[in-house]
Amino acid sequence: MDENLKDRIREEIQRQIEAIRQNLSDFRERADSVGLDQPIGRLSRMDSLTNQGILLSGMDKSKTRLARLEQALRRIEEPEFGNCLECGEGIAEKRLMALPESRLCTACAEEAGS
Repeated sequence: MDENLKDRIREEIQRQIEAIRQNLSDFRERADSVGLDQPIGRLSRMDSLTNQGILLSGMDKSKTRLARLEQALRRIEEPEFGNCLECGEGIAEKRLMALPESRLCTACAEEAGS
């Protein structure tokens, strides 16, 4: 992989990391629990609890992706970065730009079901 492509991927990783951090900050603000002493109706409280559960699930997924992106940022200097762990072939540039944490090429990812 040439240095120009690595630089572009590094910039994309950093952009995605920053976007996820901002989303996590927004999630934290919106995921505050509804206190039992708040004067809202039963259905509103149920809606709030459901929404909170959805937000917490989104936070967990975002944290997982953030960790994978941070790992990719550390791995980018390794010679095997950008090569599929399964077949050893190069991972397509478009895939790496969209999902820089990818460790499998499209064919192997489809075969693995991920």
